[in-house]
Amino acid sequence: MILVIAAAGVALVVQIRHEKEQEAWNRAMAAAAAFANSPGVVQALESPDPTATLQPLTEKARRQAAVDFIVVASNNGVRYTQPDPNLIGTRVFGSISPATEGQPFKDKLPGNLGWQYRAMVPVLDADGKVIGLVLAGVGTEKVADSVNRQLPFLLGSAAAGLAVATFGVALVSKRLRRQTHGLEPAEMTRLYEHHDAVLHSVREGVLIVDRDQRLLLANDEAHRLLDLPPDAEGQHVSDIGLDPDMTELLASGRVALDEIYPAGEHLLGVNQRRTHWNERTLGTVTTLRDTTELRALAGQASIARERLKLLYDASIGVGSTLDVTRTAEELAMVAAPRFADFVAVDLSETVMQGEESTGGDANLRRMATAGTNRDFSLYSKGELVHFMASTPQALCLARAQSVLEPVLAQAPGWRAQDTGRAEKILDEGIHSLIVVPVQARGTIMGVASFYRSQRTDPFDEDDLSIAEEIVGRAAICIDNARRYTREHNTAVSLQRSLLPRGLPDQRAVEVAHRYLPAQAGVSGDWFDVIPLSGARVALVAGDVVGHGLHAAATMGRLRTAVHNFSALDLAPDELLTHLDDFVSRLNQEDDTAGVPGGGVVGATCLYAIYDPVTQCCTMANAGHPPPALVHPEGAVTFLAPAPGPPLGVGGHPFELLELEVPEGSRLVLYTDGLIDNPEHDLDAGIDRLHQALARSGRSPEETCDAVLGAVLPAQSADDIALLVARTRALDDQHVASWDVPPDRAVVAEMRVAVVERLTQWGLDEAVFATELIISELITNAIRYGGAPIQMRLLHDRTLICEVSDASSTSPHLRRAAITDEGGRGLFLVAQLTERWGTRYTARGKTIWAEQLLPTAGATML
Repeated sequence: MILVIAAAGVALVVQIRHEKEQEAWNRAMAAAAAFANSPGVVQALESPDPTATLQPLTEKARRQAAVDFIVVASNNGVRYTQPDPNLIGTRVFGSISPATEGQPFKDKLPGNLGWQYRAMVPVLDADGKVIGLVLAGVGTEKVADSVNRQLPFLLGSAAAGLAVATFGVALVSKRLRRQTHGLEPAEMTRLYEHHDAVLHSVREGVLIVDRDQRLLLANDEAHRLLDLPPDAEGQHVSDIGLDPDMTELLASGRVALDEIYPAGEHLLGVNQRRTHWNERTLGTVTTLRDTTELRALAGQASIARERLKLLYDASIGVGSTLDVTRTAEELAMVAAPRFADFVAVDLSETVMQGEESTGGDANLRRMATAGTNRDFSLYSKGELVHFMASTPQALCLARAQSVLEPVLAQAPGWRAQDTGRAEKILDEGIHSLIVVPVQARGTIMGVASFYRSQRTDPFDEDDLSIAEEIVGRAAICIDNARRYTREHNTAVSLQRSLLPRGLPDQRAVEVAHRYLPAQAGVSGDWFDVIPLSGARVALVAGDVVGHGLHAAATMGRLRTAVHNFSALDLAPDELLTHLDDFVSRLNQEDDTAGVPGGGVVGATCLYAIYDPVTQCCTMANAGHPPPALVHPEGAVTFLAPAPGPPLGVGGHPFELLELEVPEGSRLVLYTDGLIDNPEHDLDAGIDRLHQALARSGRSPEETCDAVLGAVLPAQSADDIALLVARTRALDDQHVASWDVPPDRAVVAEMRVAVVERLTQWGLDEAVFATELIISELITNAIRYGGAPIQMRLLHDRTLICEVSDASSTSPHLRRAAITDEGGRGLFLVAQLTERWGTRYTARGKTIWAEQLLPTAGATML
């Protein structure tokens, strides 16, 4: 009765709470809907400052509606209003997707003071478009207060019910005592024990013997097992025809636990205990269990248990890697010696290469062996085996079915393979064989052979089922490994074709690099060295999140985009901005096309430009690990341009870092696979890299070797790209510059000065072309550009002519008509140079033209 009353009280509390929760949600929904449809809300949301208009209105409506909050938010969840002004501008918690699709909905969220019952209603403009959201909510505290006000009534009702129940129980107890005729509890207990023993022991024989060794009770199972006479109850145990040992046990009254006694054709497991009352022994209770069949089943159960354990071990022990050879070895090791004395796994060579197997090919390579004795005259691991048509292996391949040879000596077909070897095998004790096809997705990849020698019993049909189950599970793992091998080989080939195959000819930096693909699959790491105008060079390192073909292909697209953008001579921050827009467009195209997982999940890039003339390096970072600068004396500094967001996020600027780099310094660019190791955190990886770099006098090649030797993890889960560039400088002997007055009369003087400098450099063969080039470039700067104007010659691996002015107007190459008097200057420059272009600067632009030198050119000093 107490439980019933308590349950009823709890049910009432739960019901009331449920009703109050529904009332809270209804109140919140009504408040949100009323405010969302109020006049002026749409105009306020479309105004420049919705908060100023809506904040006082929502607070007034909240107090009138008796809710905890009314919040107005944008259609992407940013709060315009909030009872706590500090939260204005933050995002709304929880899901808002139904409301942004135009559907009101309600939910329950945890808050600072408990659960909140929240309703969300969209605000629609005249065209039915969602322009904002209105959220209203009531906290748990209000619901709890409403419920608590009704608790006194509920508790009073429960107490009254309990009093009535107590009185009723007293009346019932009195009536029961009259109906039991005044029997004492001990007598009722004894009757209960007798009947309970019979009732709950129907599967076992039960004997109850009193202290005078008389049989008081024997159930039907005891009569059957002991073949008792019908009138056995009440007789002395020595008079009912039991086996002497059983009679002695029942008469002794001693305790027995799982003792075995014969009874005719049965073996009985006997348990006996004494019964007591007031420290007096009343007798014994004996239970009998027929163990004859159990003992026979025990051996079978043990065998079944071993086989289940074998299958379990096979399920977790085979396929731990995506390596075909290792998977075949795991199959052999899990089956020998527990199931077979020797196991051999033979696979088609096409499977090893990741290709589809031809199916019926009897030319197989022995990939794995395992057994108790490795001196059998069977084929060794690594041998190429051609099975004759009559052998069990060939029959297995041809029929795609398992072959059982319980007595190998009576199976003549397998002797045709090698008669001499067959006799040796029999002499060594091998007497039984099972061959199972290694088959997955309808394709046979090879066979697994199980031999028995030390065990005298041959293989049977049950063993065949176990072998097929083990091989079937292993075949799926082998096929997965084969498909992974094919995909990995394809991805590696694609990746290597997309990475730089050789470094370009440039003299601004001395470069060395290393690229190590991940052991688990290729990734999207890359690096680049790109020559730029003005003898400058761009150093690039990037990383695409993920592994496989998609990551490699994405890397190739980004690398191509970087090359194209670098041809525009953009500053690093501007180039990363264009690259970020490019990644965003790729994602939009894939989303529009509905390509699942086709977008760029995540990508980082570091782009640095080094100028050997000014020895200045500028760089920008899009979420990439910071580069290291190793000074000539060996000091290491990790450059930290403010890391912008990864590529594809959009809407965020990339900051530019500019620094002077002494000649002989080493710039080290790398990807996160070098420093990110599961064995230690990222800071520890940076520290190890710092220690590996902190040494002077190393060449870039030596630096690469030292870094990989000290930092390279034992098991790399990601690609590793490392680029080391030692800076060089163009000294004054290879650079000449002049300030040019904005007067056409100085063009002739500039030609004379240029000729003198070319003569000093020993470039007499380039004089004629250079005169024409500088005449055209200076004339255009004076006519169309703005002061100040400067001309510069760079003697590098090529001869570079540069004219800078303060105008941002870029000249364009065009074809002049026959009747035109001008317009052929830039066409002439393009014909005389290897390449030319425009580079914009902070103070204007620079027109540059690059000529190939007739000789190897001068070396950098």
